[in-house]
Amino acid sequence: MKSIILKEPIVSVTWLQNNLKATNLIILDASIPKVTGGDDVKVEKQIPNTRFFDIKNKFSDVSTAFPNTVPTEEQFINEARKLGINNNSAIVVYDDKGIYSSARVWYLFKAFGHKNIAVLTGGLPEWIRLNFETEQKIVHKVNYGNFTGSYNPKFFKFFEDVKKESQDNSHTIIDARSECRFKSLEPEPRAGLRSGTIPNSINLPHSDLLDNGCLKDKEDLKAIFNNLTEPNSQITFSCGSGITACVLALGAEIAGYQNISVYDGSWTEWGSLTKE
Repeated sequence: MKSIILKEPIVSVTWLQNNLKATNLIILDASIPKVTGGDDVKVEKQIPNTRFFDIKNKFSDVSTAFPNTVPTEEQFINEARKLGINNNSAIVVYDDKGIYSSARVWYLFKAFGHKNIAVLTGGLPEWIRLNFETEQKIVHKVNYGNFTGSYNPKFFKFFEDVKKESQDNSHTIIDARSECRFKSLEPEPRAGLRSGTIPNSINLPHSDLLDNGCLKDKEDLKAIFNNLTEPNSQITFSCGSGITACVLALGAEIAGYQNISVYDGSWTEWGSLTKE
């Protein structure tokens, strides 16, 4: 089968099943535990020939005080090459919850200049539901890749950026946390982290973009985002630690929004560095 180019930011499990033999296809599992818990059952299956994308330890800056922050360009390139990723790779990324952490990987690759990547909508649960072949979790031996990325700073915002944006009505800050966390009706799951919201931010739980772990269709996504802000708005997405904010970024891109970024430290950083 010939090499492929991914023209959309999401693909279905049926599409992936039909393209498993593409010569440049790389499948990544980006699963991480939910910080809110409730997913203690360890999944021991994976899509055939999957490679594990370790967000927490390999593709985050572990030297910082906050979790999941964007790695350096050198770190990202080196770790991507270790996974056998090449400049011509067509990457499909999934997780074991439907769409949760996989969107973070899609967003990272875009930030480092690789556009030939898509999220598997429905993820591993949808793949299993349709009885497609799986294998036991193993580490496949791969050849070192030739990936060369270049970090584009427009994709991420940091504390001082968001501080200014929170005082500027020309920017929209959208928080992907649950409504109860956003409204301080339940405590933050990270020990010692205060509840609250970034000033002038609005709430759109990332789960509102999903139906049974699959992303809603384009028209539904357009309606959701158009109800919150204009299509040409400058939007910064936030969440707990930069993971589910990328689900909103994925949905917004499909809905036609282009001026989007993710607050890398998100509420974990903001709540730690501010008192109110």
